[in-house]
Amino acid sequence: MQINWKVRFKNPVFIAQLACAVVMPLIVGMGAEWADMTTWAALGSTIAAALGNPVVVVSMLTSVWACITDPTTSGISDSKSALERTELKGNYKKEA
Repeated sequence: MQINWKVRFKNPVFIAQLACAVVMPLIVGMGAEWADMTTWAALGSTIAAALGNPVVVVSMLTSVWACITDPTTSGISDSKSALERTELKGNYKKEA
C-alpha cells in the first residue's frame, strides 16, 4: 500500500475526515452524546470503554479505511501522479 501521507496531511479535509472516522464510532458506539462529554474524565472513560468493545474498534478501522482509500484508483494505493506530488493539487475549474 503506497500512500502519499505527506500531501494527505497537508489537506485539512483529510485530517477532519480521519478525526471523525476515529471519534464518531467511539461516541456513537457507546450510546453517548456530545452533551455527555462535559469533562475530560467523561470523555476518557467513554474512550476507554469503547476501545474494549470489538464492534466499536472494527467500526473505527473500517471508517479509517474508507478515509484512506482513493475510490478513483484500482486497489488501495494512490495513483502514480498522486505519489509524485509534493503539494496539494488544485481543484479543476470548468470553463464556461
